[in-house]
Amino acid sequence: MTIRVLLADDQALLVATFRILIDSEPDLTVVAEAADGREAVDLALVHEPDVILMDIRMPGTDGLAATADICSRPELSATRVLILTTFENDENVAKALRAGASGFLGKDVSPHLLLSGIRTVAAGDSLLSPTATRSLIDRFLATPDDQPLAPPERLGNLTEREREVMTLAAHGKSNAEIAGELFVSPLTVRSHIQHAMTKLDARDRTQLVVIAYQNGLVAPRPAPGS
Repeated sequence: MTIRVLLADDQALLVATFRILIDSEPDLTVVAEAADGREAVDLALVHEPDVILMDIRMPGTDGLAATADICSRPELSATRVLILTTFENDENVAKALRAGASGFLGKDVSPHLLLSGIRTVAAGDSLLSPTATRSLIDRFLATPDDQPLAPPERLGNLTEREREVMTLAAHGKSNAEIAGELFVSPLTVRSHIQHAMTKLDARDRTQLVVIAYQNGLVAPRPAPGS
C-alpha cells in the first residue's frame, strides 16, 4: 500500500527537497503541497492523505491552528500530522501534540529518519522515543490544561492491564520494550494500546500518552536546575 503524503511548509526549496526524497520511495508519494495552514486543511479535505508533514510557522493560518482543525474533523480521522520543527518554541510543539499531532521531526532531519518517521505515524504509532520529544512531554504535558483530552472518570473504563500498558507507553517505551517488561507478546501490547485508545477516544498513541500525563498517570521530570 502506498502512503500518501501532504507537505505543508512555506519554504519552497525545503518542500521541493522533501518531495524528491519521498517520491523516490516505492511505498511513498506526495499528493499535494500547501504553503500555509489554511491551504493544508483545504487540500487535506480533497486528498485525505495518510500523513501531513506540517510546519508550525507559516503565514496566515499557522501549523498549530491547521493541526487542530485537521485533527478535529471526523472525515480526516485516518490522517496523521507529523510536525516539522526546530524545537525553538517547546510550548507551541506541546500545543500541537495536544491538538492531535502524532510526532515531531526537526527540519534538519536525516533522509532516513524522515522516511522512517512518515512510515511510523502512517502505521498508527508515534514518534515518542527521540530524546527531544520525551523532553517536551516531560516539561509540558502534565501541566494543567483547560481542555483535557479525556476526563479522569473515563480512565475507570480501562482494565488494570490496559492502564499499566498505557503508563509504560507514556514513559516512551516501545511495544517490544513493554512486552519484555510484562512478559507478554508485542501483539498483546498493541491490542491493549488499541483498546485503551478506543475507550478514551484517543486519535492515536500520542494522544493516549497526552491523556496519561494530563490525568497524572505519569509525572513529568523536573526541568534541569529546578
